[in-house]
Amino acid sequence: MPELPEVETTRRLLEPIMVGRRVRSVEVGHPRAVRHQANPADFAARLTGRRILAMGRRGKYLLIELEGEMVWVLHLGMSGRLAARPIGEARPRHCRVAIGLSSGTEVRLIDPRTFGHTAVFTAAELDETGIARLGPDALLALPRSRVLAASLHGRNAPIKALLLDQRVIAGVGNIYADEALHRARISPHRAGGSLDRDAVGRLRRAITVTLQAGLAAGGTSLNDMAYLLPDGRAGDFQMRLRAYGREGERCRRCGGTIRRDAIRGRSSFWCPACQH
Repeated sequence: MPELPEVETTRRLLEPIMVGRRVRSVEVGHPRAVRHQANPADFAARLTGRRILAMGRRGKYLLIELEGEMVWVLHLGMSGRLAARPIGEARPRHCRVAIGLSSGTEVRLIDPRTFGHTAVFTAAELDETGIARLGPDALLALPRSRVLAASLHGRNAPIKALLLDQRVIAGVGNIYADEALHRARISPHRAGGSLDRDAVGRLRRAITVTLQAGLAAGGTSLNDMAYLLPDGRAGDFQMRLRAYGREGERCRRCGGTIRRDAIRGRSSFWCPACQH
């Protein structure tokens, strides 16, 4: 968390605010925020004065194109969010990075747990990061069923763990993996290689429907409210969750009881009565 729907919602809301603007000021409030910049001082030096040309996304990463063939990368980690506020307005606690734009707006990375990070890379440097090893984007380039089946063939790892492996598909995290598996009626414990053609087809459709539903709702804001939209509003997909976070509650499809298991160290919520 945040996952693809939260990052894409953030991108769509910030794009009209940021694209075409020039970066006027950069303040780093915590060194961990720029830990992936080889020389931390390069972050402000490379960003200041450059115009923002485009805002893209791959998986859970925001990729912001800058003039001069630089790419500003943002990853929100477990608890990060971006906020857009007027320059000069008091900053909240846990504001780790503040970027002042020529429009008078300040874009802030707010991250209580400091798992998020940001950096400005050249194209060659970007090719050396983990971003270059990401799998196809789950929203923009989800593989066809036969291609997805081929990538799962022979894999003994639980399908839940494979969905969280960003080298297989980029952008799906714990919440949306549980929701997609529930929608597809597939147990999170099943070995990825055990899924037949029908099951892979159901899973592929479920991933698409689940991500689109999350986007339409503005993402998922859990009880800790760590994720909010850039204007401070909460997403509301949490009101529509079928499995995630519903341990002990009745399954909305079959009436069974939602269970929580740990799979490869991650909590997984599912219904043993209708997910096989």
